[in-house]
Amino acid sequence: MLWSLIKILAFVAIIALAALGAGYLMETQGGVQITVAGIEFTLGPLQSVIALILLVVLIWLGLKLISLLVAVLKFLNGDETAISRFFDRGRERRGYRALTEAMLALAAGEGRQAMARAAKAEKLLRRPELTTLITAQAAELAGDTRRAEAAYKKLITNPATRFVGVRGALKQRLASGDDETARKLAEKALEMKPAHAETQDILLSLQTRAEDWAGARRTLGAKLKSGTLPKDVYRRRDAVLALAQARDIVAEGASIEARERAIEANRLSPGLVPAAVMAARGYIEMGKPRNAARIIRKAWEMQPHPDLAAAFAEIAPDETPQQRIRRFASLTKIYPDHPETRLLLAELNVAAEDFPEARRALGDLPVKGGDARAHVIMAAIERGEGAPDSVVKGWLAKALTAPRGPQWVCAKCHHAHAEWAPVCEECGAFDTLAWTAPPDSDATATTGAHMLPLIIGAIEDGSARRDEAEEGSDEEIVEETAGEAAETRVDDEDAPVEADVEMVGTGARK
Repeated sequence: MLWSLIKILAFVAIIALAALGAGYLMETQGGVQITVAGIEFTLGPLQSVIALILLVVLIWLGLKLISLLVAVLKFLNGDETAISRFFDRGRERRGYRALTEAMLALAAGEGRQAMARAAKAEKLLRRPELTTLITAQAAELAGDTRRAEAAYKKLITNPATRFVGVRGALKQRLASGDDETARKLAEKALEMKPAHAETQDILLSLQTRAEDWAGARRTLGAKLKSGTLPKDVYRRRDAVLALAQARDIVAEGASIEARERAIEANRLSPGLVPAAVMAARGYIEMGKPRNAARIIRKAWEMQPHPDLAAAFAEIAPDETPQQRIRRFASLTKIYPDHPETRLLLAELNVAAEDFPEARRALGDLPVKGGDARAHVIMAAIERGEGAPDSVVKGWLAKALTAPRGPQWVCAKCHHAHAEWAPVCEECGAFDTLAWTAPPDSDATATTGAHMLPLIIGAIEDGSARRDEAEEGSDEEIVEETAGEAAETRVDDEDAPVEADVEMVGTGARK
């Protein structure tokens, strides 16, 4: 920086002195007298200026001739490229100038101009590793995909630029939606640079979307090895992949291997609810109920969930409702004030037909921001205690417009899923599903408003007559109006309220 400043100042000083000298000569009377070998030359002011300019040009040519002479001497001394380097200097300067202009045009978004300047730079520099990449990027910017593809193929043929070419071709395939070819290119790129974080992420995303769980686990291991993924995140995501493998194996019918995969997934991430449920059911099939109960309790300590309660109920499917309440105490005492615990206790007591205790367990949950499931349970309690139809249907009407409660929601696109999946079915993101309340939906509220007349219209009418479909069909009303919000079953008014033992243990998945 200092040397450049000195050169600039020297150039300015020379120009200033030359201007002063020229002005002095123009103002001088007479001229300049030069004596060479006894011969005198007298130059006027204008002639003196011209002579000075010619002198500068002659000095510049002399320096060039000296440089050429040095190059010839080097060539004669064995340097075969000395003369070619001398003549290439000017071309290189023009080439780098064109390359700079191409880069500036590319940064400014002028694709066509960038391609033209890059083509000129390639002719002058003859260095395709520099110019071909700019040509490819400029062609992409201009929308010329064919020329961009040809440029990337040219880069792939050069060992020095092969990775850049593969990466560029990979981006093109991703943009065109050709995931299969993109996955093969990403695998090739990762072979060349195993620690490249961007390629790892792209390949992992493509493998999970293609349900290549084994390949995704290898890529995840590469991310851990290269230090681009924290160990705790690695264990969680590896557990998700192991669980995904187990689900595929279950679909194929290989139950023993599925159990092993599920148990491995639970070992890697004990708080992963689907893994805990599948591992517990695997132990139940193996005749190891204690192991199943231990896994469920550990997962419940991290996050109470209705699927865990359902699996816990499967450990002893033939027990009475009172026995089930006593056995579930090992779960309900962990977080006694948690909404999921209170809903679970209420359902268990409804199944045992202890409606006052069910009401006490539910507490003020239906009143203070309760979801649809709480309102349906209250409808079952009111029915069990012999409340009028208007009260029961009032709770069911509230269930229609109440929030749906926690669901498997994608943290990236907020899409709600009916059941857990390793990859979001909406946006394709991996390991983004969390058990939480989804954003409010206008569609849900609108549907509930349209359904209200079907529930309370006959009561407000005061008519003694009922349609045949309404007569003695309280169970149908519950299923039709709130079946999606909860799976609680309300029987006929004259019959006691019954609840499926397994269903009550689940906490009614929403």
